[in-house]
Amino acid sequence: MNSTLQPVIISIFRRGYDRHRFIGDLASGITLLGGSSVQVSGPTGAFVVVVYSIVQRYGYDGLAVATLLAGLMLCLMGLLRMGTVLRFIPYPLTVGFTSGIALIIFSSQIKDFLGLETGELPANFVEKWAVIGASLGATSPSALAIGTLSLLILIAWPRITHRVPGSLVAIVIATLAVPALDLEVATIGSRYGVVPNTLPEPRLPSISWSLIVELFSPAFTIALLGAIESLLSAVVADGMTGERHKSNAELFAQGIGNILSPLFSGIPATGAIARTATNIKSGGRTPVAAVIHAVTLLTIMYLFAPWAALIPLPALAAILIIVAYHMSERRSFAKMFRGPRSDLAVLSVED
Repeated sequence: MNSTLQPVIISIFRRGYDRHRFIGDLASGITLLGGSSVQVSGPTGAFVVVVYSIVQRYGYDGLAVATLLAGLMLCLMGLLRMGTVLRFIPYPLTVGFTSGIALIIFSSQIKDFLGLETGELPANFVEKWAVIGASLGATSPSALAIGTLSLLILIAWPRITHRVPGSLVAIVIATLAVPALDLEVATIGSRYGVVPNTLPEPRLPSISWSLIVELFSPAFTIALLGAIESLLSAVVADGMTGERHKSNAELFAQGIGNILSPLFSGIPATGAIARTATNIKSGGRTPVAAVIHAVTLLTIMYLFAPWAALIPLPALAAILIIVAYHMSERRSFAKMFRGPRSDLAVLSVED
């Protein structure tokens, strides 16, 4: 169970959890059909821009149709064995991709870790850090204290025991500390409102031929992003476990997940590096971990959704900062600088 609880905590609590994302996370249960034994799937940041543009123009039904089409495309990619071609991804590319994701994760957590009231941060990396830098004077001592406490627990706890995940301990202690010390800290409830504990009814989105034609291009974008990120995540997982994934089976499984997701008001999902890396770091080595991840999400949603609103955001930021640190590939970077210039060139282009 330790190997599944940490990805669960990260995926369910971080984003003001809603049912659309929850259904996407339940797609991780499709791992039983997948080509990687440790892959954990769900919605990722790679889809943000395309999903936002589809919803703005076509509404949620448009997104559901696009996701359904993307799922069919992914299944077709798997059947045509296109994953075999994508499987030969250069190692420097995976290092650059992984470290880039780690940097994005780290950058996105500084605001909540410090309790900065900056509103929505710019998507551009340089602009984001410019806003953060200009707001450092408004750092919340309470948020910084809770974030630092959580960070120290996450660092020290593995030296005490591996039976209980440090992320769970950090969340429990931080959640209890906020009211006990009467601290003013942003929580899931204060930021996002009540966490729902019911599932949407299954339904087919409104589909027309004209809508399919209009959404074909964005659906292909979703499918391509999903394929690339899923296989890159699988390659990264291979490097962490020493195993070898089956790329075509992985594409087909991701396709099935994206076909089922919109039928329950879900959004696009793919292999998620952050969750997969956390799963591996926590000891997960079989598809059962991802299945338990999905079942645990369902259980938490039904039983503990009201309490999830009390979790302080700085504690969740601390968890993801640790995840980013473990994903940073700092040792691989050092090897790249001592290796062939061609490897360094590929790494630089990816970053």
